[in-house]
Amino acid sequence: MNYKRLLLCLLTGYTFAASPASAFQALQPLHEYDKVSKELVETLEGIHYNRPNIDDAISSKAFDYYIDALDPSKSFFLQSDIDSLTQYQNSFDDALRNGDVQVAYTIYNVYLERLEKRLLDLQEHLPEMVKGFDYTLDETLNTDPDKQTWATTDAELDDYWRKRLKNRALTLKINGESEEKILTMLERRYKNQLRQVDQTNATDVYQTFANAITSALDPHTSYFAPRASETFNINMSLSLEGIGAVLQMDDDYTKVVRLIPGGPAATQSDLSPNDRIIAVGQEGAPMVDVVGMRLDDVVDMIRGESDTTVVLEITSSKGDTQTSKRISIVRKKVKLEDQSAKKEVVDIERDGKTYKVGVITLPTFYSDFAAIQAGDKDYKSSTRDTKTLIDELRKENITALILDLRNNGGGSLQEANALTGLFIPAGPTVQIRDQSGRVTPLGDTDATITYSGPMAVLINRMSASASEIVAGAMQDYGRALILGDQSFGKGTVQVLQDLDKGQLKITQAKFYRVSGESTQHKGVMPDIAFPSLIDKETIGESALDNPLIWDKIHETRYPVYWNIPAYLPVLEPRHAARMAKDPNFVAINAQISDFKQQVETYKTVSLNEKTRIEQQETNKANELLRENTRRKALGLDTLTSVDDIEPIDEDTFAKEASEILLDFIATNQLAQQQAEKKTAQN
Repeated sequence: MNYKRLLLCLLTGYTFAASPASAFQALQPLHEYDKVSKELVETLEGIHYNRPNIDDAISSKAFDYYIDALDPSKSFFLQSDIDSLTQYQNSFDDALRNGDVQVAYTIYNVYLERLEKRLLDLQEHLPEMVKGFDYTLDETLNTDPDKQTWATTDAELDDYWRKRLKNRALTLKINGESEEKILTMLERRYKNQLRQVDQTNATDVYQTFANAITSALDPHTSYFAPRASETFNINMSLSLEGIGAVLQMDDDYTKVVRLIPGGPAATQSDLSPNDRIIAVGQEGAPMVDVVGMRLDDVVDMIRGESDTTVVLEITSSKGDTQTSKRISIVRKKVKLEDQSAKKEVVDIERDGKTYKVGVITLPTFYSDFAAIQAGDKDYKSSTRDTKTLIDELRKENITALILDLRNNGGGSLQEANALTGLFIPAGPTVQIRDQSGRVTPLGDTDATITYSGPMAVLINRMSASASEIVAGAMQDYGRALILGDQSFGKGTVQVLQDLDKGQLKITQAKFYRVSGESTQHKGVMPDIAFPSLIDKETIGESALDNPLIWDKIHETRYPVYWNIPAYLPVLEPRHAARMAKDPNFVAINAQISDFKQQVETYKTVSLNEKTRIEQQETNKANELLRENTRRKALGLDTLTSVDDIEPIDEDTFAKEASEILLDFIATNQLAQQQAEKKTAQN
């Protein structure tokens, strides 16, 4: 193909010349995994929650997942490749069952050939491409993966690559990088991708293939090869001598899944779930582009000794996703006490009287198993610590209690069960249904109650698993108002199963509330909703591929202490009226509105420098105006730069939750007085 001719047609376009001799060898199946394949089929069909039949329907889904795992951004395969490879879409089940997975390597080697040619050509011609970019042209790049289709011609794919490169180069240029630095960073990016391919071995390919099969069943069932599991482990934690974040690969990017409570990322920065890390740097050293880099390599760069600084360049999940920013985080080791329960008191003024509302923030459900095994009677656990804090708050004469489970991703099921028991007499808290249909209730056996007064549970989209069990039980018992946002929806149980080589993490059971409703997929819905900047379309169980469904089983026997729904017609309008006047909530709702608008706007990114800068400046101006409007309403000094804006104080939510609780108490007292008056009249 004559790239100069295409260059004239596209003004700044490029088509890639023939590649040098192949640098990589085609990979072939490892016969020592033949037995593993047969074991996988037997185990999945035997003990997976859905008891699936690994058939052509599963194979067809797995084929799509496998193609997506290899080429998630549709950057290497052409539509003709996909059409040709479709002949194998019903072969995955047979390959696994027969212990002959040649089909996986046949597909992979086609991908390898396309990728190798693309990246080698790219490296050869990258300098002239970067120098030839014209940032005055009105061009756009589609960044919406749902609208991205396979290119039908080499020229179409060439142009897609040109625009992707131009977009990254423009982002770096706007951030102040020189043309030489831009070229160096892009060259390093694609060298990293070539190095990743060079390091990929037959075991890695097998693991990807096996996980395509498991992904067709549910998003939490995964196969881990003996020496390669870290590469694909979606729960990779950096809590030890790191930043305290859980990362996973998303297309060619390293994406933040969640932050470890009490960790450096959560306490020192505004890093958020769904943010993408595109470059990593050490203090005083140049940034290294990590797009296309292996996850374990990125993790190694982020990890480091305590008290050293790592710099992350990220694209935010909130609002302007086309502009990157850099954040610095000092590495620390996350300790148990950093994740411990904490208390505070919120003072609310009403009718000339001050009411105290206790707030206990619980970042995770923890238990110091090492101390327990050592026989330490004073071991720390979320239940014991929470009980101590409640006793302290009661001495301060609190009127009501808030249990804050926002961003609590779960933890010990035993602790969740025991903690619920602090607020109810002996009774069931959760039901667990296994793959055979057998339902086992778990409950609190201690009839004593630590706190019996009015209370609320605060949740958000990052409240998951054990948090949802507690919130669901408190809601079903009518024991607490549930406030905030719809929870994550992680209502499944996984176990590790050893195979001949490696391990299978397999979904084997589901959680159900005492009401019989599953927490899976749907999560826990709040009684009264608070605004949230977390996008439920991209975060949560329902945002994952192929989640297990929500369903319902028989309810258990349990008492209902307060008929919470009966109070909502009074509580909700008062909550809405306060939010409409509260400058903090007005600002949050305005930010949510701007975010939704920007999400739609940036599904197509401008490659015109002037337009990009204007958009960036407009976004900054809107953000500053929104913040200064809030500050003026609160009587605070206004700011001159968006860099000085700090997140809205989380006490805003605790204060509004306290107001709702006081409304609840007042409404309940009024209802009691009316009932007593009616009884007296009768």
